[in-house]
Amino acid sequence: MSGEEETIVRYDANERINHWIVAITFFLSSLSGLALFHPSLFFLTNLFGGGPWTRILHPWTGIVMVVAFVLMARWMWRDNYLTDNDRRWLSQIWDVIANREERLPPAGRYNAGQKVLFWVLVGSLALLLLSGIAMWYAYFALYFPLWLRQLAAVLHALAAFVLVEAIIVHIYASIWVKGSIHAMVGGKVTPAWARQHHPEWYREISQGKASSA
Repeated sequence: MSGEEETIVRYDANERINHWIVAITFFLSSLSGLALFHPSLFFLTNLFGGGPWTRILHPWTGIVMVVAFVLMARWMWRDNYLTDNDRRWLSQIWDVIANREERLPPAGRYNAGQKVLFWVLVGSLALLLLSGIAMWYAYFALYFPLWLRQLAAVLHALAAFVLVEAIIVHIYASIWVKGSIHAMVGGKVTPAWARQHHPEWYREISQGKASSA
């Protein structure tokens, strides 16, 4: 059996491209947003050609990020409902931190931590989109009263903070669980990786292969 045959497809090409579009636009939106958030960070506007271009590009990179995430969520949401096993997984968070995976209930395609992250992203991106529209002076802001624009600015900052923190956790977890980054770059994992980190998902795909043989 060749090495190619011994791997399992975790993400196809479309899923991987979609993910990296979200990732790239997240960093562009975050850096441009930070540049506009506080004068001490205004130097970041140099990455985008100066202040005016940063103000122009920031909402558009945000829109692309949200649209790409919505497309990605179409194939992810069914696998991100919390189950009883997921609630047990969350209740055993110290076993997760201590990397005692053998004590945890079997995870499906995504474990409970990844599912919580998904719904945090859904909520924060929805709030960023709605508050961003109310603040977008070039097109929409003048249709909203001042108090609502001020509230939108506060909510936008809070949602951005939650999103950035969630992505930091996501990146750390991807590095911590060896093989996760490779799965999103190359799209494939080994059966051993699937059995260790997502045993319920491995069982489902194994049964599917057996039934289709």
